[in-house]
Amino acid sequence: MISPYAGLSVYQWVERTRELILKHPLNSTELYAVVHQVWQDIFLSSIGSKPFHIGTDLFPRPQIMAYLLHELVPLELERRYPGYWRRDLQASEKDIVYIPDDTFSIEIKTSSSSRNIYGNRSYAQKGNVPKKEKSGYCLAVNFQKFAGSADAPKVTLVRFGWLDHEDWIGQKAATGQQSRLPADVEQYKLLELPL
Repeated sequence: MISPYAGLSVYQWVERTRELILKHPLNSTELYAVVHQVWQDIFLSSIGSKPFHIGTDLFPRPQIMAYLLHELVPLELERRYPGYWRRDLQASEKDIVYIPDDTFSIEIKTSSSSRNIYGNRSYAQKGNVPKKEKSGYCLAVNFQKFAGSADAPKVTLVRFGWLDHEDWIGQKAATGQQSRLPADVEQYKLLELPL
């Protein structure tokens, strides 16, 4: 896949990102609203017959909250737009699949970091045959951890844009399992929603 940023300087990335977002079939304001609705729904849900509530009885680690976002955002879009959007059904698909045209499918990245997002080490590896296309639209959600106070954690940042496989930088250690994005990529290829 040829990058939509090919031949552009870093200073031209933000305009190209805006173009890509405007071209996307999901309205950026609605995507922002879906993330926030799903986050609120997590705290309204009950678990088990007692019932237990997240934020009252259960205080999941960030990995669990990220998993819930990963699962519920695609399900909410599928509920709103059946036949157009659905969650991934196999490892070769992005997290949110746009049925009419896979080009618009979306990968979700979440983090309890205040600003940064991270990927698996495989995102930065070159030359291997990936399970799924690593370049494309990306929804990045940053959220707070449970801090032991009565206040529920909040979504702090929702960004949307396009990331290329080559944007990811792997950890130097051979055993490192994480990859990160350079600051200019996070700033100009992932734009804060709503636009």
